[in-house]
Amino acid sequence: MKTLSRIAAALALLAAAGAQATEFRSSDIHPDDYPTVLAVRHMGETLARLTNGRHTIKVFAKSALGQEKDTIEQTKLGALAMTRVNVAPMNNICPATMVPTMPFLFRSTDHMRKVLDGPIGDEILKSCEEQGFVGLAFYDSGARSIYSVKKPIKTIADVKGMKIRVQQSDLWVALMEAMGANATPMPFGEVYTALKTGLVDAAENNYPSYESTRHFEVAKYYNRTEHSMAPEILLFSRKTWDTLTPQDQAAIRTAAKESVLFMRKLWDEREARSLAIVKAGGAQVIDVDTASFRAAMKPVYEKFLKDPKLQDMVRRAGEVK
Repeated sequence: MKTLSRIAAALALLAAAGAQATEFRSSDIHPDDYPTVLAVRHMGETLARLTNGRHTIKVFAKSALGQEKDTIEQTKLGALAMTRVNVAPMNNICPATMVPTMPFLFRSTDHMRKVLDGPIGDEILKSCEEQGFVGLAFYDSGARSIYSVKKPIKTIADVKGMKIRVQQSDLWVALMEAMGANATPMPFGEVYTALKTGLVDAAENNYPSYESTRHFEVAKYYNRTEHSMAPEILLFSRKTWDTLTPQDQAAIRTAAKESVLFMRKLWDEREARSLAIVKAGGAQVIDVDTASFRAAMKPVYEKFLKDPKLQDMVRRAGEVK
């Protein structure tokens, strides 16, 4: 009997050790010091504390496990427990993610955060479950604006005929065409040379990307159109999720929500730092008449938001104060 007791005790210790070593793999395309990477690592520390070390998270940054489309698929299959991606690659998979991607939906960063922290954000996250994902949280991705080489942009009339680099996306092409620009899709890594050689007249992105890529060296006018605040989304594999206890699921949700505040603090600091760097480097930040741009977006909404439920979500987002 004593032998059996010792064996049972040894097995219990082995099981406990195995449980403590549980490690959820998460992916990100950004470098190690990027706010989203640091936020998921912070989430892992919180999760370890909440589960007494039974669950932890290991973040694979710098596209170590593939680009965003690759890691979305891996997460759906359960090969990855979690991934952090922009909402744009999820638009064709989970239609509700199209809503926060739409141009000029948010009036400000504060408005964006209030919408995504509320019932609308919860609806969008929950809608991904049918497609094999558990939506945990939204992270900031900043406000995207147009930066130009030869002249500043103050109204939509200034954009007409300009060749503007965009992401390789139908929505982004339509957005620029609605402004009267010639949309030029190309990989992000080619933009600096395209701006420098005149292949394109302008590009668009947030302050940290404008700064870290040194695009401000060749495109000195940063025109605050703030035409998109499409957020990042944190997705957990539904296959992995369904193997967890309700208590562990609750712990993961709590850790994810806590990481949002941590990420936002880092993001705000990063934006301020990047803005100071580009200004010191000679960039001019131009105030823009955004009303003229907003008025031109109706065809984009009509083309990409045909579902009445999504249209209603846009309406409700606009009513959030």
